[in-house]
Amino acid sequence: MTRLSALLLSTALCLPAHAQTPGIEKDELTLGFIKLTDMAPLAIAKEKGFFEDEGLSVTLVAQSNWKVLLDGVVSGELDGAHMLAGQPIAASIGYGTKAALVTPFSMDLNGNAITVSNAVWDEMKPNVPMADGKPVHPIKADALKPVIEAYADAGTPFNLGMVFPVSTHNYELRYWLAAGGINPGLYSPDDVSGQIGGDVLISVTPPPQMPATLEAGTILGYAVGEPWNQAAVAKGIGVPVITDADIWKNNPEKVFGLTAEFVQANPQTTLALTKALIRAAMWLDEGDNANRAEAVEILARSEYVGADAAVIANSMTGTFEFEPGDTRPAPDFNVFFRYNATFPYYSDAVWTLTQMRRWGQIAEPQTDVWYDETAKSVYRPDIYRLAAEALIAEGKASAEMFDFDADGYREPTAEFIDGVAYDGKAPNAYIDSLAIGLKGDQTVVGGEVTN
Repeated sequence: MTRLSALLLSTALCLPAHAQTPGIEKDELTLGFIKLTDMAPLAIAKEKGFFEDEGLSVTLVAQSNWKVLLDGVVSGELDGAHMLAGQPIAASIGYGTKAALVTPFSMDLNGNAITVSNAVWDEMKPNVPMADGKPVHPIKADALKPVIEAYADAGTPFNLGMVFPVSTHNYELRYWLAAGGINPGLYSPDDVSGQIGGDVLISVTPPPQMPATLEAGTILGYAVGEPWNQAAVAKGIGVPVITDADIWKNNPEKVFGLTAEFVQANPQTTLALTKALIRAAMWLDEGDNANRAEAVEILARSEYVGADAAVIANSMTGTFEFEPGDTRPAPDFNVFFRYNATFPYYSDAVWTLTQMRRWGQIAEPQTDVWYDETAKSVYRPDIYRLAAEALIAEGKASAEMFDFDADGYREPTAEFIDGVAYDGKAPNAYIDSLAIGLKGDQTVVGGEVTN
């Protein structure tokens, strides 16, 4: 047990019932977020008084993009933030910004979708199986492949958007494309465009700008979180073709990130933050999403997501609209607590690392041990467990609400769009089992894949 864990444990065991976390080192905090539905745990923890219950005064500040947010946390301007799951992982290995970041809390599962323009959808639709006059879901990228080939034959680039190079959106978009036989392109140390050898050109667009960029024709489709897929439907400019839950069922999405330095200097503050966020996640999912209507009203406020409440509600209240009038049940589109959503599993971090290696962001092969050690340097289930145990001791949660994994790894799963099995304890075997992308000792040199 580390010194920090021992300190947290000794305090957690002494917590009186219904009391704020004692010994908080810093009680006034500024936390960052991007205007997305999945920032909800932060908004709810503030608006429902969960931060205050822990003795914390929290200011939430919207950030213009993921790079600005990351820089704010690293510099200390922000004490912590709603982050892409890949951001603390990439920072830890020095891909992009180099920094020691950690996460004690996973913010949600699922929550993203891939949307294409109306024109692209019209070209895809003849390739999509139909039943009762409606498309059969999930729609595979096989239906998009002939469209991309037609663009290539005409000499027209097929441009797609995602929110950040180390985002789950980037990896989900690439996974979906590759599962349909479409090469999304590679990265190399000399070319970080991610477009080497690609059948498509994938680039970065900030989430709130996705619909306008699609409408302008700059991109033909995008992968993003809500409410920006449903916004395309509402504006009549695009069609979501698949949600990430159908690419990888109950996939991890955002995390709450802090610097390792902050956690070391403020262990009780970190514990208090984690407790408040767990309570917010519980509130969001309790009673079969009974609180979601209230959550939508909160998120629609200008200081949070600031989108139309009806658009946010489309995905937050158990349904998802693909085309106007084609609204389907989607009770797990946004998951904040059930399925142990908030537990920071090492295997979730390892999956992100496998995709970084698959597409060349990790340029050289690494051992399975390296993947395990890297995941454990960033994800902190020890802090999460102590926060949950403190909530149980205070009567704010019950033991049966949690399913603490003994070793921090989820069970292997094959619930992916292509049916390929993933075992977080065997990352290299998993990478080698994927048809498109780097594997084994392969690297990218001068725009070419070499062994």
